[in-house]
Amino acid sequence: MQRALITGVTGQDGSYLAELLLAKGYQVHGVVRRSSSFNTWRIDHLPRDRFTLHYADLIDLASLQDVIRRVVPDEIYNLGAQSHVRVSFDMPEYTGQCTGLGCLRLLEILRSEKLTHVRFYQASSSELYGKARQTPQTEETAFHPRSPYAAAKAYAYYVTQNYREAYGLYAVNGILFNHESPRRGENFVTRKITRAATRIKLGLQQKLALGNLEARRDWGFAGDYVEAMWRMLQAPTPSDYVIATGETHSVRDFLDEAFGLLGLDWKDFVREDPRQIRPSEVDHLQGDASKAKRELGWTPRTTFKELVKQMVESDLELAEREKSSGLTLRWL
Repeated sequence: MQRALITGVTGQDGSYLAELLLAKGYQVHGVVRRSSSFNTWRIDHLPRDRFTLHYADLIDLASLQDVIRRVVPDEIYNLGAQSHVRVSFDMPEYTGQCTGLGCLRLLEILRSEKLTHVRFYQASSSELYGKARQTPQTEETAFHPRSPYAAAKAYAYYVTQNYREAYGLYAVNGILFNHESPRRGENFVTRKITRAATRIKLGLQQKLALGNLEARRDWGFAGDYVEAMWRMLQAPTPSDYVIATGETHSVRDFLDEAFGLLGLDWKDFVREDPRQIRPSEVDHLQGDASKAKRELGWTPRTTFKELVKQMVESDLELAEREKSSGLTLRWL
């Protein structure tokens, strides 16, 4: 039975990946940080006979080393990070420690412990391209990070390449463009929109404040993208891949679709808030996943409209439960 270790297993991608690997017969181990409250709602439904959680932290080398020695995984998926771009401007040092050096710590454990059989996946990001020099972006497009988060991801990307080339590790980068789902954190713009739209529909909220409405992103479904992660580690030779839909939509487009599904005009409820605009903005990201299609046989299955509909329907159910429980807090 194959053993996989997932950092960031309690997050959106980690939960979908754990489901996928369990369905494929894996024994799955997840890394969670010790905290005063539980944040495991995305994975509480998973069967515990082949799914085990371990306490460790990407900024604590000893804890990571202990988990890897105990699990002895065949595959490691490093999905853990301080992953909010706007927050990285407020917490740049922590973002660098967790998102950048966390990857190095895992790779160094594999090197020093001589675990050359382990296949390693690093979650890279389209934010690497930042002020992109060409559209669409491919594996050959130059990086231009525009945030501490993106700079940390760039470090992790290059150190993954370096350990592959210097030490012969099977280590790959998946440059995933924006991918969403009903499990997306509520501080990300897509989920912020679907949460607000459904609460406004039911009278639980009055307004929504957003930053740059003109930003364009290549949005896909997280459940599709985790399959690409797995396929990368099954390839005969390690390589880096862009994972994207090839289509772009603006934040305004997302608002049109989400509020439209509920029979609402978002312009009546949404205001632009300059406090939510990044110090250096990323305006347009669009990926070309031709290499992944050609070498991995991967293509996205979920359309933009299907993705938004799925998120709105899920959040409408959540809002209805809130209303039935008497929660009438009106967020801005």
